[in-house]
Amino acid sequence: MVPILMYHYLSKPPADADAIRRDLSVTPANFEAQLAYLGQAGYETISLETLAYALSQDAPLPEKPIILTFDDGHRDNYENAFPLLRKYGYTATFFVFTQVIDTYNVDFLTWEMVIEMDQAGMEFGSHSYRHLDMSNRDVDFLVYEILGSKQAIEDRIGEPVHFFAYPSGAYDALTIEVLDSANFWGAMTTKWGSTHTYANRFEMPRIRMQGNDRVKDLANKLP
Repeated sequence: MVPILMYHYLSKPPADADAIRRDLSVTPANFEAQLAYLGQAGYETISLETLAYALSQDAPLPEKPIILTFDDGHRDNYENAFPLLRKYGYTATFFVFTQVIDTYNVDFLTWEMVIEMDQAGMEFGSHSYRHLDMSNRDVDFLVYEILGSKQAIEDRIGEPVHFFAYPSGAYDALTIEVLDSANFWGAMTTKWGSTHTYANRFEMPRIRMQGNDRVKDLANKLP
């Protein structure tokens, strides 16, 4: 089992935040405590690419591997998560949707930030172009959303993008078919779990980290 943790915002939510924003927001203090716990417990972060090699070629993994993922590419991922990951010697995978980067939305990452994080050892994946529901769509829509984002990221970081995260966890069989044909190696769902196989590589479950989670909650969520 390789637990894949799923984060979103890495900041204290604003005072007027709704229940969804509060649930998706982990404070920097809580995140640092979680990283410290993982280090003390002997966990070692790996990339999704490393996991893919293990699933497809039976490549070896560390004794206690773990993968940290962030969805959406919020600006606080760079401002708060990135420095803490470097402080503890950990890496993470960031799934970005690229329309907000192209339009210079100040709430999200810039391409310069993406490049800096990539060069520091972080992994990037596609979260589509506009963060729309990927289910019940035609091929043209899926190709535009999936390939457009993939190519935009690859053009900036100069490396292939192998993984996708379904926006809001929505997808269907055609979505998987397009991802497979576009040379993706796997895709993240919002389903709960930590068991991964080559057969389920396009429906990989994760462990959602929530705003009120403390270290003991993280420990209880890990397999």
